[in-house]
Amino acid sequence: MPVESEYLTAKELATLLRIRERKVYELASSGELPCSRAMGKLLFPRRAVDAWLARKSSGQVAEPASVRPKVVLGSHDPLLEWALRESRSGLAAWFDGSQDGLERFARGEGLATGLHLPSADAAAEGDGWNVEAVRRRFAGEPVILMEWAWRERGLAVSPEIAERVHALSDLKGLRLAPRQTGAGSQTLLLQLLAREGLSLEALSPLPPMRTETEAVLAVYDGKADAAFGIAALARQFRLAFVPLVRERFDLLVDRWAWFEPPMQALLAFCRTEPFKARVAEYGGYDVSGLGTVHFNGAKATGFPA
Repeated sequence: MPVESEYLTAKELATLLRIRERKVYELASSGELPCSRAMGKLLFPRRAVDAWLARKSSGQVAEPASVRPKVVLGSHDPLLEWALRESRSGLAAWFDGSQDGLERFARGEGLATGLHLPSADAAAEGDGWNVEAVRRRFAGEPVILMEWAWRERGLAVSPEIAERVHALSDLKGLRLAPRQTGAGSQTLLLQLLAREGLSLEALSPLPPMRTETEAVLAVYDGKADAAFGIAALARQFRLAFVPLVRERFDLLVDRWAWFEPPMQALLAFCRTEPFKARVAEYGGYDVSGLGTVHFNGAKATGFPA
C-alpha cells in the first residue's frame, strides 16, 4: 500500500474535493484553504486540509483523523527528560536531534518535538530560534510552538585543559565530541565555526554523539577534550564551562494534543516547587518564559485560539 504524502498538489486536492482545479486556486488565494508554496508551486498540507474539512462538515471542531502516539520527539534536553518522567504524564521520549524530530513529527510519529534550531544569525534571540524552521514546514497547520527554556551553551571542557580554552579557536588539535548531523547543537556549532573561519575537521572530531548527555560524558570519561554542550550538564559532571551563546529550546506541539491530559500534566508539573528546585539545581536554565507561545498555527487555520 503506497505511503500517503504529507502534501497534496492542487490537482490531487481538486480530485479529493470533487471540484475544479481552478476553484482550488481561488480558495487558496483568498486564504480559505491552508497552503504552502515551494518552487513556485502550491502544496496543501494533508493534516491541515483534514482539519479544514472537519470544520466545514460540522459546527464544532472534530477529532483528528488519526491519533498521534504519546511520544515527545526531537532534541534531547535533560530537564525535559526528567520532567516527562517525574510528571507521570505517560509521555515517552525518542530523542535523536531537532531535524529528526521535525521529520517524525510531520509523519505523525509523536505529539510534540523539541527544537533548538537557529536562524541564519546564530547569535539571534527571540524569533531567531525555531520559528523560521516551523513556519517554513508547518505554515497553515494546527500546531503550537511553545517555549520550554533558554539554555546557556558553550564548551564543556576537561578540567586538565580548562586554562587553555577560552574560545572555539582554542580547540584546534583537541578532541571534540560532536553531535550527529541534524542535531540543533551541531547546526549551531557549524555556524559559529564558519563565523570564526574554522572547520570541524580542524578540531579532531570523534564519531557523533546522539544526545547532550553522551557528548558531555565523553569528556568526563576522558575520551574527548571538549564538547559543545549546555551549562547544566557541564556542571553535573563537574567540567569546566566556557559560555558562547544563549539558545531557546522550544516544544512544537500538535494542537489537538495540547489540550489532552498528557501535555496538561506536564505543564502542570512545571508549575510545582519540585520542578523549580530541579531548575535551580541544574543551573544554566531560564524558564521564566516557559509556556510562551511563539507560533500559533490556529491563526493561520482558523482553529479556536
